[in-house]
Amino acid sequence: MSSKQFEDGITAGRLDAAALETNFSDLHPAYDPHEALVAADRCYFCHDAPCQVACPTSIDIPLFIRQIATGTPESAARTILEDNILGGMCARVCPTETLCEEVCVRETAEGKPVEIGRLQRFATDTLMAKSSQPFERAALTGKTVAVVGAGPAGLACAHRLAMHGHDVVIFEARKKGGGLNEFGIAAYKSTNDFAQAEVDWLLGIGGIEIRYDAGLGGAISLDGLQADFDAVFLGMGLAGVNALGLEGEDKDGVMPATEFIEELRQTTDLTGMAIGRHVVVIGGGMTAIDAGAQARLLGAQDVTIVYRRGQEAMAASEFEQDLAAQKGVRIIHNATPVGVEGNGSLTGVRFVYTETQDGKLVTLDDGFTLPADQLFTAIGQSLNGAPESLDVAGGKITVSDAGQTSVAGVWAGGDCASGGDDLTVTAVAEGRDAAENIHATLMGEA
Repeated sequence: MSSKQFEDGITAGRLDAAALETNFSDLHPAYDPHEALVAADRCYFCHDAPCQVACPTSIDIPLFIRQIATGTPESAARTILEDNILGGMCARVCPTETLCEEVCVRETAEGKPVEIGRLQRFATDTLMAKSSQPFERAALTGKTVAVVGAGPAGLACAHRLAMHGHDVVIFEARKKGGGLNEFGIAAYKSTNDFAQAEVDWLLGIGGIEIRYDAGLGGAISLDGLQADFDAVFLGMGLAGVNALGLEGEDKDGVMPATEFIEELRQTTDLTGMAIGRHVVVIGGGMTAIDAGAQARLLGAQDVTIVYRRGQEAMAASEFEQDLAAQKGVRIIHNATPVGVEGNGSLTGVRFVYTETQDGKLVTLDDGFTLPADQLFTAIGQSLNGAPESLDVAGGKITVSDAGQTSVAGVWAGGDCASGGDDLTVTAVAEGRDAAENIHATLMGEA
């Protein structure tokens, strides 16, 4: 089959503009002021609130909800942003159902938590709508810091350093900032180009320059950055994607789910977005769920996510799994791919069943084949181009609790570094905390 025939076939089932606009509308519409007041009134304003403990950035949730309840949403936004400068995006993409809302007292008692994420969005959107930057820079220190990567960790680190009076230059490999927030999440979770609006708003504090098309490697080296700056923070994420390791995965129609999600996020006219009739996604995390759900929303006839272990082992939350199912995505557990079929272009994927025996995953003799003209792989990402001078373990840069690497004067955080979950909110916390340690070190206080 020629490339033209493949392209014609793979776009055959797409929807019209009106249907696509509906399908990719805001997953959780914003509260209006009255709705926010009603939602805030449900909060018990707990002492030693479990929701605050569960938040990776330790936002004072009872306080900001009380501020909304008393009619001061901009004060609520400042409370949020003091701990999480990307609180607007986190309100949209954070898995609140497994973090703050899961431990909400009202969830425990009634099965219906206070909608903390939507309240956080209401507060931060109210502030950002006025283009107001609630933070000012301290007296300039004369120190300069290089930040590699304009994703959540790098942006959080840069903003906190700028607040402390340091000058920051961010080196970003892509043509846009935002990292995962811009390129790696489902389009219906962040609409109206919010990721870029948030980056622009964050830069309003001053003292931060972003240099695009400037990734680490080649003309930009860690040694060079160390020579030119007083400190370096690495927050470049995970650029590599893991391969299936199967013969035939180079066929037309096979691609990493991250590439599909990125292409969709950067497409202004979804009617021109290619999608197959029969789509298979391999993986069990959020990337797999986002790819599968969006393939269905684009008009794929059937979409199947296949994961090698049981449902309880999936990295994607139960809420996200249910969301995909509601959109018509089928999820098959305990099966692993063993073959990619087709002559030139993809026609199907062969699987065998798996089970766990004595704690180990083993393959069984029987299996099945799924017809497919498009296959998205979402089996993890890997660290590319880490400087050889850094200690790396388990595919990530080794760091201390404060983000310090094995090289003096170099810190790291976010997905590229060892530590917490691969979440936007965790990356923000790691970038923020590293910035505090960088500041203390530069000022001789560490």
